[in-house]
Amino acid sequence: MLKYTDYDIVFQEIPDEVTLAINLSNCPNRCKGCHSPYLQQNVGEALTEENLSVLLQKYGKAVTCVGGDADPYDVAYFANFLQQQQIAPVKVGWYSGKQELPDGFPIRNFQYIKLGPYVESRGGLKSEQTNQRLYKIVQGEMNDITYRFRTKS
Repeated sequence: MLKYTDYDIVFQEIPDEVTLAINLSNCPNRCKGCHSPYLQQNVGEALTEENLSVLLQKYGKAVTCVGGDADPYDVAYFANFLQQQQIAPVKVGWYSGKQELPDGFPIRNFQYIKLGPYVESRGGLKSEQTNQRLYKIVQGEMNDITYRFRTKS
């Protein structure tokens, strides 16, 4: 069961999207230097179809993407749920601290997937040295768009 602690509307998580970022708890990765170590704990309230629908109704067309990080198959379940909703069409992103997707992971209901643990010495997606990658899913293919986080001086 996924639990979430809070959420926010963010503009930098996914390029060109206004994202309803849902902070899912019980993160299994325990990355050193984690920006939100409280999410490593099993805290918050259960994420359900009902409360996810309420959030979408609340923000409507103001958000174009929904994202979070936790158990891959539970996240995939909610990605499928979101794709079936008529409330407001949204894209679905998943941030995983894992290096790769689990075997047979259903990417069809995702438009974005970030992979890679946070390595403090290498930095996040904006760093030239990062090990993390953000992929845009197009027709079942994962296209690396990490370069979109780098600003030119």
